[in-house]
Amino acid sequence: MFVINLIGKISDLSGKIAAVLVLPLVFAMVFEVISRYVFSSPTIWAFELSYMMMGTIFLLGLSYALHVGQHVNVDFIHQRLHPRMIGAIDAIAYLILTAMLVWMTITLVKNVEIVYRTGEGSGLSAWNPVIWPYRVIYVVGFAAFALQSFGKCLENILVVFGAQPGKSHP
Repeated sequence: MFVINLIGKISDLSGKIAAVLVLPLVFAMVFEVISRYVFSSPTIWAFELSYMMMGTIFLLGLSYALHVGQHVNVDFIHQRLHPRMIGAIDAIAYLILTAMLVWMTITLVKNVEIVYRTGEGSGLSAWNPVIWPYRVIYVVGFAAFALQSFGKCLENILVVFGAQPGKSHP
């Protein structure tokens, strides 16, 4: 199905972006260690940059992990049920998850509006960067996660109606 494949491609892209962001995180941490221990001159930005980049990697990786099946599953229940029953249970579960993630995304959009308007800073270091760009990443991450959850719901509905579980859909 075109929609499921498109959602999967979006999740793949999100995962690739998250993977690429590991490199600048490593470079920033190495720079901080050298600056701190070799030159006795720690940076004012390393702590905040590290948690923001790690959070970004995690948030962008959520949809990818769901797309490739790297989430927790209750296998002993799945092993005992017919694939169509599993599809029905999973479709309902993903529908509920999607609704919660959409609600969360909407709430996060409102939060971005507030922190943008107020110019709120992190308040965690002398650098004190504005946090609205990082909060935009929350929105993007949760929106992609909601979209992938909806895609999983659609996949499971197809299984209920006879499609093979785990097969790509034309």
